[in-house]
Amino acid sequence: MKERSVEPHLFIILGATGDLTRRKLLPALFHLRTYGELEKHNTLIVGASLPELSEEAFRLWAYEGLRNSGARNSGELRQWCEDHLHYQTMREGDPSDYDALARFIRRLEIARNLPENRVFYLALPPSTVPDTVEQLDAAGLLKSHGWVRVVFEKPFGHDFPSARALNTLLHRYLDESQIYRIDHYLGKETVQNLLAFRFANPIFESLWNRDTVDNVQITVAEDLGVEHRGAYYHEAGALRDMVQNHLTQLMTVVAMEVPVSFEAGAVQSEKLKVLHSVMPIDPRDVVFGQYTAWHLDGQTIPGYLEEPGVPKDSRTETFVALKAEIHNWRWRGVPFYLRTGKRLPRKITQVAVTFREAPAQVFRSVEPGQIGQNKLLITLQPSEGFSLCFSVKTPGRPFSFTDRALSFDYATAFGGELPEAYETLLRDIMIGDQTLFVTADFTETAWRLYDPLLARERVVYPYTAGSWGPREADGIVERNGHRWQLGW
Repeated sequence: MKERSVEPHLFIILGATGDLTRRKLLPALFHLRTYGELEKHNTLIVGASLPELSEEAFRLWAYEGLRNSGARNSGELRQWCEDHLHYQTMREGDPSDYDALARFIRRLEIARNLPENRVFYLALPPSTVPDTVEQLDAAGLLKSHGWVRVVFEKPFGHDFPSARALNTLLHRYLDESQIYRIDHYLGKETVQNLLAFRFANPIFESLWNRDTVDNVQITVAEDLGVEHRGAYYHEAGALRDMVQNHLTQLMTVVAMEVPVSFEAGAVQSEKLKVLHSVMPIDPRDVVFGQYTAWHLDGQTIPGYLEEPGVPKDSRTETFVALKAEIHNWRWRGVPFYLRTGKRLPRKITQVAVTFREAPAQVFRSVEPGQIGQNKLLITLQPSEGFSLCFSVKTPGRPFSFTDRALSFDYATAFGGELPEAYETLLRDIMIGDQTLFVTADFTETAWRLYDPLLARERVVYPYTAGSWGPREADGIVERNGHRWQLGW
């Protein structure tokens, strides 16, 4: 597969003075520059936002944010900000502001002899996206002699009808090949390497099916609460915020068939086939939870209802556990357990593939259950890597077994820090690679799967902050003779 290169272009961020730009986008863009991905003058970044700022003020704001994010070499950093960053005030965001932005962009392209290649990154509240796209089109910014790509952050709708309406509007102005819906989990090195791990190593691919796999568990645990996102979270909840996108994406990456090539269309097609194969989720196989206050040694961690911006009678879930079943030739009969929550004991994202027990017990003197099932643990955060867990004989007598693991840690193996997810995804946008992005069909199909759960009246069980969720969630796995797997 031939590697594509970054072409000269303008990278325009709408909503450029927000938290996302300062914490994620600008550090990622700067790191791409230091890695040699972006040649000098190859890419210019244009910030566009409501605050009335001069370019010097915007550059200083960006510089200070980059310093706070850990970027070193202040001289190079300051030079990069001066050479690459520009700013256009949008004021009220009305048509005249977009016309002014169009004139500003064209002046830059002429002055720097750049082709009309443009990325528009909408770092904006979801409610403003439709109007923004319409305004960009009216100002002529979505048509050029080069290419135009538009980037959207989740959520992509809040249910199936809203997702379909949003996609219909986007397709009125943009071709699907121009639309980049970001799910930053797909930019993590381990997610990408999971594809390589499966399809480049026949020893594992031959075991990746219902004959050898007992169950698959996907856990996305967060140790923090909703923090400053209380008002947003009250409207969203864990099912919309995490399960419909992040966990479902991971499930399809784990379960997909071998694509005909490692190209965007082939990979996305196989992931969509998995999603179409998921059976309607039984409400009895879903548990919702909400964290309550935790008191220990005079310290109190507030419960969800005590968080700023959260109504005192909110029934929004901060935890979801569910069982999904994929009815296709490869996976029929293998349960996929998905679990996510806030205020859990630690921050970890992990896929646990548990293999079936040996068909016959050879070691009859060993007590039942002493020989553990083989497990493959794929950790995405905080430390990315793989562990293959298996049973070995304990030295000496009596004859007994213990579990041990062969482990691979990315940071240890390759040294230094791995590329941050946004670095990978921004570069893919620049080279026009949609492999790690979400399609319209995938978004709508995922919403179809979860809409029935959102529409039902449901019980939300309390769980103490710092625990692994409500006890009722254990019943989902225990009914099938399983238990939650986590860590090694």
